[in-house]
Amino acid sequence: AASEEISREFKTLVDSDDLDSIRQLQNLILGRLQDSNAVLSHFNEFSENCFAEVSADLAKNARLMRTMKSDLDYIFLKLRSLKTKIAATYPDAFPDNLAIQALDQRPDLELPR
Repeated sequence: AASEEISREFKTLVDSDDLDSIRQLQNLILGRLQDSNAVLSHFNEFSENCFAEVSADLAKNARLMRTMKSDLDYIFLKLRSLKTKIAATYPDAFPDNLAIQALDQRPDLELPR
């Protein structure tokens, strides 16, 4: 009996119109969240399809880049080795940095005019 009396007193503290407006706002928020969820699900499916289309090309290009890097590393290693051998045999074959700067008086095409 006491609990029923307390529950009746709590009902009088809260206006039923306020509860209805809160319920309507909650339903509105629920609808917006469901719409957002549907849009995000569609976007995720679209993204997954796009990734599936480009992932093979991306993997192929990544392998190609790794191969090119290893080839260039090998080429530069050989060039350094040849340069060292040439410099040992012909000490005057490669000018020092000051001579290189003096020889190279070309304009830098990378700089804006």
